[in-house]
Amino acid sequence: MNEEIEIEFKCVVTKTQFDELVAAFEPGPFQNQHNHYFDTPDFLLKDAGAALRIREKNSKAEMTLKEPADTGLLESTVLLSKDEVESALNGTLPDNDVIKRASKRAGAANFVHFGTLSTTRAEMTYGDGLLVFDHSTYLEQEDYEIEYEAKDVSGEAVFHQLLTKYGIDYIPAENKIRRFYRTLTQHGGN
Repeated sequence: MNEEIEIEFKCVVTKTQFDELVAAFEPGPFQNQHNHYFDTPDFLLKDAGAALRIREKNSKAEMTLKEPADTGLLESTVLLSKDEVESALNGTLPDNDVIKRASKRAGAANFVHFGTLSTTRAEMTYGDGLLVFDHSTYLEQEDYEIEYEAKDVSGEAVFHQLLTKYGIDYIPAENKIRRFYRTLTQHGGN
């Protein structure tokens, strides 16, 4: 199991702003990824500020648990086979270190699949971090965001300078799973 601290800064942008930034920066090619979200039926992970997902990207898959850390989020990740992904989406999650950690965090091991958020993403190096351009679709919604993944909290100043340079008001973006669950709740989910 791989573990790392994630420090990122996100801003919701309009489609026009997104297109202007893509034209200005010309990031690498856009690629599709699918985030499948899991939690207990009564959202114990969400309530603990954690999130469990399977991400499929470039014919590879990984399961990640994100948990609050002193700075940023602690991400615990394991690779999954195609068969493990299919089984998980059909209700049988693999027995691995991420599931064990999620079970301890939730105090339960009964995880269910709540849905999928698909993103078209492009990335590029910017300053000492990674600048990410995301267009996401989920539950009949779509949104655009710019994200800056940094090595430490000093990346926030770099991110705000970029937004100011392009005349973009900073509108903090919730992370994808929170946006997904908020929309799910609005559509009659938990």
